[in-house]
Amino acid sequence: MSEDIVNGNIDSEEYEPIIVSVVDEDGAEHTFEELDTLEIDDKEYVALLPVYDDEVSDEDGELIILLRTYDGDEIYLEPIEDESEFMRIGQMFEDRLSDMFEFEDD
Repeated sequence: MSEDIVNGNIDSEEYEPIIVSVVDEDGAEHTFEELDTLEIDDKEYVALLPVYDDEVSDEDGELIILLRTYDGDEIYLEPIEDESEFMRIGQMFEDRLSDMFEFEDD
């Protein structure tokens, strides 16, 4: 499931974004804004929005949904491998974030 987020309407005076950096398997660093988290069945999921040029873009952006895991003090963000789990969690995030964003299906 891939959605685009359109017309985010977060009040910039009250909102302080959580920015996370992720290094992929090729060593490239990517920056995201953490929009929301869900804890379901002892698993923690996170919804992220890419940040471009050190700012969250006002343009359309793709919502990224990942599984957050822990290994000691290390935090890892991993893709959700099971398609039905991904669809279920994606719909939950879409429902939760629909007040702030308009979603378009690809």
